[in-house]
Amino acid sequence: MLAIVKVGGGLATAREALERVGRAVAAAAGRRPVVVVPGGGPFADAVREFERTHGLTPAAAHWMAILAMDQYAYALADRVPGSVVVRSAEEIGAAHRAGKVPVLAPSDWMLAADVLPHSWNATSDSVAAFLAGALDAGLLVLVKPVSGAPGELTDPCFPTVVPERLPVAVIAAYEVERLGALIEERMSGRAAGPG
Repeated sequence: MLAIVKVGGGLATAREALERVGRAVAAAAGRRPVVVVPGGGPFADAVREFERTHGLTPAAAHWMAILAMDQYAYALADRVPGSVVVRSAEEIGAAHRAGKVPVLAPSDWMLAADVLPHSWNATSDSVAAFLAGALDAGLLVLVKPVSGAPGELTDPCFPTVVPERLPVAVIAAYEVERLGALIEERMSGRAAGPG
């Protein structure tokens, strides 16, 4: 069973945070199969700014934001030791077999599925939830700048996309060193405390 680790774009503003998250993800992937799903970060913020100043249709903004996730995937792969950018389930499997940590650039997959509303109500959290279901993941972990309950920190679309029985945990960047333990505890059925 694999764990989806969605790394929020808000972490891109602090180099130290990305370095810490990268090391923690690599360590966790040494214990269980992990797939990293990127947020949009400053790349999605650029789409929001372009939309504000120039105007965009909802569809254009949606697909530009999905492409922003692809850009962040490359930045994350640069920070997660032993990782590789992938685009499909087949490439995820190949990465795992090669002992690599797959960082998913989701645009091809999301374009083919086109399951989310074309609005800012569906962000990278909803993309990660959809992909967790598509990959039959055993856990979805959202790494964010702060901790809290998923319902407080996710987009409005998230509850409609996340698979009903999929455990979801939120971990703050400042506590990311316990990512591996959190994944292990949640996937082995033991209580892991708040988050």
